[in-house]
Amino acid sequence: MKDSLVITTGIRSGQQLAAEAVALSQELQVPYLPRDKQSLQAIREQSGANIILMVRKERLSLVVDGKELFFHPGLAKLRIKEIQAGKTDQMIRAMDLKEGDTLLDCTLGLASDALVASYVAGARGRVVGLEDSRPVAEIVSRGLQSYRGEKPAMLEAMRRIQVYHDHHVHYLKQLPDNSFDVVYFDPMFREPQEKSSSLSPLRPLANHHPLSPEAVRESIRVARKRVVMKERSQSQEFFRLGFHTLQGGRYSPVAYGIIRKGGVEQ
Repeated sequence: MKDSLVITTGIRSGQQLAAEAVALSQELQVPYLPRDKQSLQAIREQSGANIILMVRKERLSLVVDGKELFFHPGLAKLRIKEIQAGKTDQMIRAMDLKEGDTLLDCTLGLASDALVASYVAGARGRVVGLEDSRPVAEIVSRGLQSYRGEKPAMLEAMRRIQVYHDHHVHYLKQLPDNSFDVVYFDPMFREPQEKSSSLSPLRPLANHHPLSPEAVRESIRVARKRVVMKERSQSQEFFRLGFHTLQGGRYSPVAYGIIRKGGVEQ
């Protein structure tokens, strides 16, 4: 990754937060700079880093280009409310996800899709999320375990998600056949969308490589029921990678490609 990273604390921090930041810097092998009431710009200039991992009392966050990125349920909260109201969630429909099912989310990001899936799969299910960026994996895994202020069902869905820092091909190759009911990819982040400005701080940390045929082959081996990929509705990636069944909202800018296990598409 070309972007450089430094760890510091919030402007108002005591010895405990400083100790947590030092421990995290050692764990991630990333430089730590004491905040000492300096501005974030001063921290950037002193360290030469353009991305700051900031340890605060209430959360761990990333600061990129002056914007702060941290875990928040965001749109997942609205989607779960709509599911509770009996509305159709296109991703869940594409996955054919049921209570008790297992899902491997190969492109976790900020875990919005994983959180919706975890709610649907319930306590008997299992959701594993893979994130290629170590800083993003850290803020999301810690956020999922520490976030407060939501109803118990939402918090329980957060806590159930297992986060691993790994590239999906490497992780998939280590799994036995039929390990998960569904394997999911959302590589859309390679191409920015105008309405996704809230996610712009994540772009420097994202894996911009296109999804590989090898990843799809491995995911077909690992999935018991189906492999699902989210992309732009007119994307040629579906056909390049063999997702010949497409599903999504009539006017939605995104669609879900589906490969059903067994090979014969309906």
